[in-house]
Amino acid sequence: MALAACATTATKEAPTPAPAATATATGPKVMVSAANPLAVEAGLNVLRKGGSAVDAAVAVQAVLSLVEPQSSGVGGGAFMTYYDAKTKKVVGYNGRETAPAGATATMFLDATGKPLPFPVAVTSGKATGVPGAVAMLAMAQAQHGNLAWKDLFGDAERLAADGFVVSPRLAGMIASPFPQAGTPDAKAYFTKPDGQRYQAGDVLKNPAYATTVRKIAAEGPKALLEGTIAQAIVAKVHEGPLPGTITLADLKSYKPKSGDAVCRPYRVYIVCVPNAPSSGAALLEALGILSHTDIADRGPTDPQAWFLLAQASRLMYADRDRYFGDPDFTPVPIEGLLEENYVAKRATLIGDVAGPAPAPGTPRGAGALAPDATKEPGGTSHFVVVDADGDVVSMTTTVESIFGTGRMVGGFFLNNQLTDFSWAPANADGTKAANAVAPGKRPRSSMAPTIVLDREGRFVAAIGSPGGNSILAYNLKALVGVLDWKLSVQDAFDLPNLIARGDSFASEPARFAPGVVDALAAKGIAFKGSGGEGSGLHGVMVTPQGLQGGADDRREGVAKGF
Repeated sequence: MALAACATTATKEAPTPAPAATATATGPKVMVSAANPLAVEAGLNVLRKGGSAVDAAVAVQAVLSLVEPQSSGVGGGAFMTYYDAKTKKVVGYNGRETAPAGATATMFLDATGKPLPFPVAVTSGKATGVPGAVAMLAMAQAQHGNLAWKDLFGDAERLAADGFVVSPRLAGMIASPFPQAGTPDAKAYFTKPDGQRYQAGDVLKNPAYATTVRKIAAEGPKALLEGTIAQAIVAKVHEGPLPGTITLADLKSYKPKSGDAVCRPYRVYIVCVPNAPSSGAALLEALGILSHTDIADRGPTDPQAWFLLAQASRLMYADRDRYFGDPDFTPVPIEGLLEENYVAKRATLIGDVAGPAPAPGTPRGAGALAPDATKEPGGTSHFVVVDADGDVVSMTTTVESIFGTGRMVGGFFLNNQLTDFSWAPANADGTKAANAVAPGKRPRSSMAPTIVLDREGRFVAAIGSPGGNSILAYNLKALVGVLDWKLSVQDAFDLPNLIARGDSFASEPARFAPGVVDALAAKGIAFKGSGGEGSGLHGVMVTPQGLQGGADDRREGVAKGF
């Protein structure tokens, strides 16, 4: 049985305040950590007006959609983990995009049955799913907001109308060789009147997006899922080459979801994540495996600690890749994967050296599923908000790949989320993949926004990261750093990333302590590359002095509070 009830059930007694809320705490009592300073300031502005964590999250997302369009936006989807300090309840919100009614299992195969080239598929109309981030935020804000929805978009509208300074990272994406940066819409948006591309330091205006956020402020998610913007989305998706099948009916019928978060104990903590098709439960499995090791007695300068992390990661990915998908279509054996006897058995496979890629296990409730063939690029963002009441949002949000499909309407990019499905829908024997495409289905996601509590249900920390398939490895490293090695959030984020999946080991050798890389190589872990998209870890934790934030130095984010 899940321990969600243990971690999230309301108590009849007044909750004991976390250290940050005590009279002796002199540090920040509210905080925002996000990937762009303009988005952080938008969230803080809402908190200064008495807004809730969810109110601030709406403002943060609205600005990120403008200033970091390569990563997330109102045309994409998201998962949110929410903590209510009064009830000590943790809820998972699911704003994942859905496949249209016209989607087919073979939609990303060519006439000969071979997968389409990724640059072709990713910029096609076929790649776009029904966007869910705004609808999800509206659901959560209706339940947990303090301010009026219409008053949460002022910063986004102003920055879009008056212009914002292009950051170095956005400028790099504009000038990148990614196919989405070269689409007609992206070229038109990112080219100055003199014919030159926008560069870092230039001021970019987006009056179309200002109009869109005014409409969202006035109408809520209907502004995107019905009416003129919805018509524009349908028209853009139906443009060639390779037009998609989204209809107005697909958009209008979209519904976000919510439910109890999936929570499990780790050491003296309770760790909570959203339910599938988020891969958060796989992260809990990895922690369960590590609980059977001595990693907590080691530290970041110890090669054995990193070996244990890598091996637990490989076991986690083997199970995630085989079993995770949309539970409305294929049962996901989360209870079996997280059972104590199962994770203990998986931990025995760690060994003394890194051998061949581990096979998926056979947890209770597992069906016969085909091997996974999902191609999951990066293009995502994570942020954390803690409000004055101690309520917390941990939210990972995405348009999937860089600039989504590169197709724009209303000043924002459309997602390419359907390319997150497995491109090989079945084995030769007809066994289906858990993440095969189907109408109305939500693709599997590596996004795993995480909230950590103590055993009394009080908030301890919230973290998360973008990074495509590597998200789980980034989050696992950060959690081990904070919970096991007792590092600050920032120091945990600054640790080297290590992505161990199958027979692949990727990392950042220069960040390791002397001798660690050579010692890992002697155990069969030789690094090749950095693992694709870098991390963008953002987080907040409670200390006796107040809230402490962290922002990944691999991106442009900050953590600020008051």
